Amino acid sequence: MGFYSTQIVPRVTHALMSARPIAEVRARALARAQGTVLEVGFGSGLNLPHYPSSVVRLLAVEPSKVARTIARTAIASSKFPVEFVGLDGQSIGLPDASVDCVVTTWTLCTIPNAQRALTEFARVLKPGGKFIFAEHGRAPDATVAKWQDRLDGWQQRLAGGCHLNRAIDALIAAAPLAIETLDKFYAEGPRTHAYLYVGVAAR
Repeated sequence: MGFYSTQIVPRVTHALMSARPIAEVRARALARAQGTVLEVGFGSGLNLPHYPSSVVRLLAVEPSKVARTIARTAIASSKFPVEFVGLDGQSIGLPDASVDCVVTTWTLCTIPNAQRALTEFARVLKPGGKFIFAEHGRAPDATVAKWQDRLDGWQQRLAGGCHLNRAIDALIAAAPLAIETLDKFYAEGPRTHAYLYVGVAAR
């Protein structure tokens, strides 16, 4: 991985993903989090202020050293302990049935094998545990989807492997998870990048 991927992308991502409309989606998505939470794609800690008081501990998976460094301020202000437990959502070093919730926000777009990661999420969730997600992905409008396909290669190069055109609901449905709630909508921003999937799936 070169300088651009390791040093520039995490800083740009932190700046772009700090916007207020995105923060509002984070707060809405995380309202059902509780107990011990595994957050995959922890990034620079932007979710931390939005977790409810029902969360008692957070285990974080994040490959970027720069993002983890940026997160120090948010971690220092956290209401609950935060512990880094790995670098790869496709191979999580936790026991089976060990967490109450798994959380991803704008993460499944970048994991190389999202299906493998989702299977890992199901493995580490306790029976009845929740997978809480806010992700961008494939739009339902044919014209927008066509542009997502055209731009996907460039997006991966510019944004650390991010895909524009993954059908998030189909990926989750193919995992050992059952979708309980799902909202799909266009958020603010370019339609190719702003179609969101926000919901909860159960183990």
